[in-house]
Amino acid sequence: MSLANLTRNQLRMVICLSLALVTAALYWPMTHHEFVNLDDESYITDNPQVTAGLTGPGITWAFRTGYAANWHPLTWISHMLDCQLYGVNPAGHHLTNLLFHIANSLLLFLWLSRLTGTVWRSALVAALFAWHPVHVESVAWVAERKDVLSAFFWLLTLIAYTRYAHKRSNGEKPGATLDYLLALFFFACGLMSKPMVVTLPFVLLLLDYWPLARCSCFRPQVSGPEQSSTLNPQLSTKSVFGLIYEKLPFFALAGAGCVVTFLAQKGGGAVWSSGLPLPARIANALVSYMRYISKTFWPADLAVVYPYPHYWPTTLVLGAILGLAFWTGFFLWRARQNPFLIIGWLWFLGTLVPVTGIIQVGPQSMADRYLYLPGIGLFILTVWVLAHLANLRPGWRPAVVLLAMAALAGCLVCTRIQLSFWQNSLTLLRHAVSVTTDNYIACNFLGRALDDTGKTDESLPWYEESVRIEPHYPEAQFNLGRAWLYQGKPEAAGEHLAAAVKLVPDDAGARYYLGMALLNDGRLNEATEQFTEAVRLDPGLARAHSQLALALIKQGKTMEAIFHFSRAVRLQPDDAGAHFNLGLALLDNRQPAEAAVEFAEELRLSPNETRGHYRLAQALQQQNQWGDAIHHYREALRLMPEFPEAKRELEEILAAHPDLR
Repeated sequence: MSLANLTRNQLRMVICLSLALVTAALYWPMTHHEFVNLDDESYITDNPQVTAGLTGPGITWAFRTGYAANWHPLTWISHMLDCQLYGVNPAGHHLTNLLFHIANSLLLFLWLSRLTGTVWRSALVAALFAWHPVHVESVAWVAERKDVLSAFFWLLTLIAYTRYAHKRSNGEKPGATLDYLLALFFFACGLMSKPMVVTLPFVLLLLDYWPLARCSCFRPQVSGPEQSSTLNPQLSTKSVFGLIYEKLPFFALAGAGCVVTFLAQKGGGAVWSSGLPLPARIANALVSYMRYISKTFWPADLAVVYPYPHYWPTTLVLGAILGLAFWTGFFLWRARQNPFLIIGWLWFLGTLVPVTGIIQVGPQSMADRYLYLPGIGLFILTVWVLAHLANLRPGWRPAVVLLAMAALAGCLVCTRIQLSFWQNSLTLLRHAVSVTTDNYIACNFLGRALDDTGKTDESLPWYEESVRIEPHYPEAQFNLGRAWLYQGKPEAAGEHLAAAVKLVPDDAGARYYLGMALLNDGRLNEATEQFTEAVRLDPGLARAHSQLALALIKQGKTMEAIFHFSRAVRLQPDDAGAHFNLGLALLDNRQPAEAAVEFAEELRLSPNETRGHYRLAQALQQQNQWGDAIHHYREALRLMPEFPEAKRELEEILAAHPDLR
């Protein structure tokens, strides 16, 4: 049976099956990819709330936390469910992303085909969405689950709203009310997946103009092939104010989402302001719009991160202003005759507003993942323009079809190539460095990836390059300082760690490592100050308590040291070294009974620790527990036969108590 003989519903089923199979085959290699060191650690592998799986406390945490500078509880819950099903095996997490992307592609096709009455145009839009290389980042990056999940709820909202609009036009009020409430529910779920969907109420207003034609003031003048077969000629319409009033619950949810997101991002330190004046952010937003259009129509040199430039040339900014103004004016002029132009264009412009950087979040100037939903507007605009040209000039139809097929083939090839760069952190970041200039962010994370694979000598040049390009980037200063510390050069380490502390004075980790560098450089008092500040900023940082206690011991402040050793033990009860240090401090403070408890706990955790047996023997000896003391001296000598202190003290006990030989 040929496609021409299929009913419309059968054709839709064939297209859905084809979309699903090709998309699955295209992205399947990513199920063999690793996690990457950009956010995957904080979102999954190093997040105990997530790796614990789906638990009651975890779900409560998801709704209460602003961790990772975002409030997206449903995203957290989806990661928890993955860990429940797959553990921390990246294959399962990648598979979930792929399934959501396939579902989104199918939902987009079904929604658009029923909304506009066009099957092949809708199929082409959905195929571009499914196979475009600019979407690889959203699908192949596990931490970007929020993209595919929020898009899933975005599309369900559009489907429910479209059903509502049609039922309202047909007078089916009870059914329409249910669909309206469903649309609100799905929108709320979208906001709890990624706050970027706050622009959805504006998109609903765009759809009211075209193709729903619900606006009485500005009904588009379309007929023939451009008129949707799903539109009712007797469709009831509303005024602009009536349509806005209808969307007030959506705008209320969007407003609440904006407030919560801003507070979460500001509280998490993601909102950048230093060194980024408003004119520079506006210039970057304007240029980024043109770059997004360029990446959509010519997806070359895609990178996981695009660094924020020091400035954009005036000619480039003016060119962006003129380009955006020209196309906006032209599409407005043609809005009555070709409404798809302005609808697709405003969809693209409007849905990108939250991530244009006017309120700068993070150090990137733009990101491929931000196009996951906005790109739909450009796809609709482009496909409908091609169809319009084919209808105006039937002789052009073969060329239009050939162009569409070539575009899809090109997307398939480019996506598979782009996907290959996401195998692991090293391949991803080496590619980013190779296709961008002065990418201090990629240099820093490439250094970290090399560190993680044990290639510490190779990481240093990348950290140094990152600091050279952007001295005010705290992560690179911190990583370079820590690398020098591990190389045994505390003076060089201290210089960069001090720079990191100056840039982020509230970072307890930076304070801790600066304290370590100062301690190794013999600057005891300064190290103590940094450790003290670290535990003030983060009272739960056990290692800082331990190092502060060691520094206090050297200053003769035994009681203060015991307090901080005790805190370290409470925070990390399975740390054998912390128990030993606490025991040693208690022993020095003439508290042998308490010291013996800590040494015994250390030996329970690490039975073959020579020093633990030796110190426990001393603590027992001071309590006149001669038999137990002898046992542990002998254990120390068994583990280390050449241990003169243990041998001497054992001989003294045996000489004094020959009956215990």
